[in-house]
Amino acid sequence: MSMLSNLELLRRVPLFAALTPSQSASIADAIVKKRFKRAEVVVEQGKKSDALYIILTGRARVMSADNRGREVILASLQPGDYIGEMSLIDDEPHSATVRTEVQTDVLMLGREGFMRCLPENSSMAYNIMLGLVQRLRHADRKIESLALMDVYGRVARSLLEFAVNDGAGNLKVREKISRQDLAKMVGASREMVSRVMKDLEERGFVQTQDDGSMLIKDRLMSMA
Repeated sequence: MSMLSNLELLRRVPLFAALTPSQSASIADAIVKKRFKRAEVVVEQGKKSDALYIILTGRARVMSADNRGREVILASLQPGDYIGEMSLIDDEPHSATVRTEVQTDVLMLGREGFMRCLPENSSMAYNIMLGLVQRLRHADRKIESLALMDVYGRVARSLLEFAVNDGAGNLKVREKISRQDLAKMVGASREMVSRVMKDLEERGFVQTQDDGSMLIKDRLMSMA
């Protein structure tokens, strides 16, 4: 982790961008930097924690599991995303587990500092509210796809959610996504997802590159 001060790190986080200098200084004294190893749990479904975690570097995934151990991947988190605000607000256990995909550095803000921020800064409270709304909309789309789409449609939508413009006018999924992970995202078996992906590649909807990334053709949008 770099040797930047807590105050310098705060200024790089969009959630805290609207804090006044005095508020930033106060919060900087309350935050702690922490490093999680790959595949380490940040928060656990069904348990409480007393901190907000803001990702500085790395990636994490949001997962939910039933009592039979079956898992579904709900979302992927990137630098700038934060974890644990719902549990801090309503004092209920976490509704999902967040586990790192790679080594991940975070800022931790305890409950006292978090609760002090909200009434003092309406912009931060608004950003928290906006983030909750965005997650709710994402959950609505996930429910809609599970209820109304076949596996082809769910796979297509998941791939498009990960795709970014590569600068040359092409849609590209940069990170390699395993068939098992994709199956957990769409609520289908690994075997079914493998058959769907093979069919999409044979029909030219997607093209896997040597480095594991994937080119997405425009016509895939018609499935999602």
